[in-house]
Amino acid sequence: MSAGTTPRVLALSGGIGGAKLALGLYKTLAPHQLTVVANTADDFVHLGLHVSPDIDTVTYTLAGINNPETGWGRAGESWHFMQALEGLGGETWFSLGDKDLATNVERTRRLSVGESLTTVTARLAGALAIQARILPMSDQRVSTVVETSDGPIPFQEYFVKQQCRPAVTGFRFDGAEHAQPNADFLHCLADPDLAAVIICPSNPYISVDPILSLPGIRQALADCAAPVVAVSPIIGTDSIKGPTAKMMRELGVESTAASVASHYAGVIDGFVVDEQDDLRLLPNELTALSTPIMMRSLDDRLRLAQEVLQFCEDIARCGTR
Repeated sequence: MSAGTTPRVLALSGGIGGAKLALGLYKTLAPHQLTVVANTADDFVHLGLHVSPDIDTVTYTLAGINNPETGWGRAGESWHFMQALEGLGGETWFSLGDKDLATNVERTRRLSVGESLTTVTARLAGALAIQARILPMSDQRVSTVVETSDGPIPFQEYFVKQQCRPAVTGFRFDGAEHAQPNADFLHCLADPDLAAVIICPSNPYISVDPILSLPGIRQALADCAAPVVAVSPIIGTDSIKGPTAKMMRELGVESTAASVASHYAGVIDGFVVDEQDDLRLLPNELTALSTPIMMRSLDDRLRLAQEVLQFCEDIARCGTR
């Protein structure tokens, strides 16, 4: 897929891992070719503010202002607000840097006067000169609840406050059954110019499943003419980033790329695994690509994006979608 073509590419993304590949796609494709649908089931209200962690990670990454050390938040951040809040005895378990605070204040202000999360996200991305479209998966509230050995825990409390310590027994996405998928997301899936749907290497359970849980999305993915390809978030038996492998083991699932491929059965046409993983372990009906998938540098992101796009093109050419 050359940079000068008109076909569209749709990426489904969670936070840090997904944003890395989204950046590679953004810098490989022509302006406006890329649409990124971000998970919003991690969103929550904190200190009276509507916080959208995955949207912000994707936005900051595409704008080139993300913190490269943490993967989340903004580069060159300061923490005067958190320090002052701590001095007042406030809740400080979820860190909001001063620059990041501005994003959340402005998002909350705009939502409070009736703008949709889609509109607010587009305005914030536009202010940062991002030419790709970043879409929340839905404008309605969906909330991930982690079922654990200690009982159900709201996602951010499990992930940040408790640092993923409780053993996971399952997940639920409160509100998903009644939430409407983003209209632009559905339009994109039905677009005859859509060339590829790429599920970025995000956690399949807490980043991708919330998107797939929205009414009609699995069917829309099955019906779209473009190949649907996922990139593994697992290398060997370990997560590339985050608690994916831990969660899989606690759920009684083998923490391998093959297990992730099986988890996406019925959704994907192709699967991208790291070169050290055995392709023979993947489902027989699945077209696979073996390549280094660890993205430590911008060059890694660009190379992987280019290879994934070519993989999608090969699948389309072979008519296996």
